[in-house]
Amino acid sequence: MDSTSPIVQHISDCFIKPQYLPEESKHPFYLAPWDLVMISVQYIQKGLLFAKPQKQGNFMEALLEKLKLSLSISLVHFYPLAGRLKTVKTENPPSYFIYVDCQESPGARFIHASLDLTMSDILSPVDVPSVVQSFFDHDRASNHDGHTSSLLSIQVTELIDGVFIGCSMNHSLGDGTSFWNFFNMWSEIFQAQGSTTSISRPPVLKRWFPNGHGPIINLPFTNSDEFVSRFEAPPLRERMFHFSAEAIAKIKAKAHAESNTTKISSFQALSAFVWRCITRVRRLPSDQITSCRLAANTRSRLNPPLSENYFGNAIFAIRGFTTAGELLEHDLGWAALKLHEAVVGLNNKALQEWLDAWLKSPFLYQIERLFDPFSVMMGSSPRFNKYGNEFGMGKAVTLRSGYAHKFDGKVSCYPGREGEGSIDLEMCLLPDNMLALESDKEFMEAASFVSPLELN
Repeated sequence: MDSTSPIVQHISDCFIKPQYLPEESKHPFYLAPWDLVMISVQYIQKGLLFAKPQKQGNFMEALLEKLKLSLSISLVHFYPLAGRLKTVKTENPPSYFIYVDCQESPGARFIHASLDLTMSDILSPVDVPSVVQSFFDHDRASNHDGHTSSLLSIQVTELIDGVFIGCSMNHSLGDGTSFWNFFNMWSEIFQAQGSTTSISRPPVLKRWFPNGHGPIINLPFTNSDEFVSRFEAPPLRERMFHFSAEAIAKIKAKAHAESNTTKISSFQALSAFVWRCITRVRRLPSDQITSCRLAANTRSRLNPPLSENYFGNAIFAIRGFTTAGELLEHDLGWAALKLHEAVVGLNNKALQEWLDAWLKSPFLYQIERLFDPFSVMMGSSPRFNKYGNEFGMGKAVTLRSGYAHKFDGKVSCYPGREGEGSIDLEMCLLPDNMLALESDKEFMEAASFVSPLELN
């Protein structure tokens, strides 16, 4: 879209508090190691686009009130999201720790906005239009900004024929599993029309700490300037590619045949396929190290395991790596097996070793240091229940994300709208690399571009 395209207009802005605060909210909500490492990265920004009902009347007014009420009830269960970060510093003895204050806060932010465009204007272009980034609050914000900004922000953007509900959640409070559990429970409460305040998957808010540590974890800093960085992505192209269940089954079968095993999952096979295709179009020197990282849920890998409803960060980036030459000289099965072995290797012992090392020498993730221009990062998950969220407008037409955590080689994985094992990949590449990928025969034969409007 060009510079003369309409822009998002904010109509109203307010803060939503929990309908009531539980007794435990009076205490500090401490952050665990996997939360603290996220302090300098960006908010999670994901949202859903819905078709606006044809008979509107006072539809938007009623929708906004229902969203606010159900959000207020949801925040009773997820009360840390209505809080603010607080830092406590002392000089003698020296200490620096960050926690969530759930009492002294105006609550979660709620924005009503509008945009004079249609769903087709958003979904028909080959590339995701940059205006989509304006569907989210906390653009380019660091999680550390949660000291003065809301930890959760909901922006409801009204289009000519649609409604986009964008959610920005501070990543130091939770990971993708936590984010989508919140979204799912908010939808559940909305659909109950206020008839109940109970939910099917209440979050487990009690923080998990390694044995002998917590709840206060001191960081080796004296000032936030020592660790807060602002990441600016280079100019990127962002495209959605659809992989049908049939296409994924073919990729998996090929990986199994070439690796002489049946252990490789569909996601591991697809990740290896994407890794090889992106590496091929980048034309890297044969001795250049390249890696593929997968964001893995660690809840079930710990011993004893954490509940899947654990609200917090419990993710770890699994890394398969080799040289560009080796990756392309070998076949898909070889690459997929490399990723499979990395996944199998992430067990309780490996996680505890990482935590022990971190506790001895704490550090915080920095986006620009985590990722390099020779690698691929597979984020989010097609397993999350994303299309099960309904807010009185039927099933969402599609899912989109904001500016956060995008760089050359970032791939976000979503379930396809039709389900049945299909997957949508949101891919970010440098313009020349995207152009080359669009001409890559193997990739384009497996992927397809299907407008979500055709599926609606």
